[in-house]
Amino acid sequence: CIKFAVLSVIAVLAGCASAPQRNVTLDEARSAVEKLSAEPNAAQTASKPLQDARDLLAQADSAAAAHKPTEEVTHLAYLAHRHADLGEAVVAEAHAREQISQGEANRNRVLLEAREREVSSAKQETREAKASAADAQSRAADAQAQANAAKEAEEMARKQLGELQATQTERGMVLTLGNVLFDTAKETLKPGADLILDRLAKFLQGSPGTKIIVEGHTDSRGSDEYNQELSRRRAQSVTEGLESRGVSADRIQPVGRGKRYPVASNDTPEGRQQNRRVEIVFSDTHGQFTPGAER
Repeated sequence: CIKFAVLSVIAVLAGCASAPQRNVTLDEARSAVEKLSAEPNAAQTASKPLQDARDLLAQADSAAAAHKPTEEVTHLAYLAHRHADLGEAVVAEAHAREQISQGEANRNRVLLEAREREVSSAKQETREAKASAADAQSRAADAQAQANAAKEAEEMARKQLGELQATQTERGMVLTLGNVLFDTAKETLKPGADLILDRLAKFLQGSPGTKIIVEGHTDSRGSDEYNQELSRRRAQSVTEGLESRGVSADRIQPVGRGKRYPVASNDTPEGRQQNRRVEIVFSDTHGQFTPGAER
């Protein structure tokens, strides 16, 4: 039965891999980059944001072609779109400056032909050009403000995770919950787990873009099948505890790791106790995990 179930899962995964989902964010980013590329003066006036947008779009396309996680593809596409928007703002500002210069040249020319009649029109053109330049500068400032806000949110989330005693690893920020959550060979959460889950749920509610992987781990006693199922049930118990505290299920990925990833020797009671644990792996504030987060 287990063998049949594994083959079924492999077949489902193969089917999913052969029919990739359309990424709306990537499509929008491609349209934005193409629009900027079509601007007549984009290569001269906005070469850097244009190149940055093309590079990021290429990275997003490569990630999608390589079947990288959707969050990675979406994040790269989002950045490409933002750089394209910045390029549009720069082009608009340059166009506005050109309009101002052209307006001044027209004013000097029309003064020779009919000074009184043309002065008012030239001033109106100048006002419109300045308004266009101001609007372009405002959009550029908004884009920069969004980037600064995202950076501040990431730094704040990292600080709060530090307060939860999460540590930085090659898998990202990881919080290890010891064997105090469960009785031996049980998956039901002990009352002492409430405080830990309350704090974790409060952090996730304050950082709505963050997702987590909840991993259950066991020591080496018992069969592979038994430990795999026990670790899965423990991860599910933590997941349900967070859901009951208002954390959306689509932000949590419970996984049973069994006894495959010990952090200490299983030859001693102390080592086995360290191996009986639940690990919480955090994404960034955009929901993107590091490449090694899912082992």
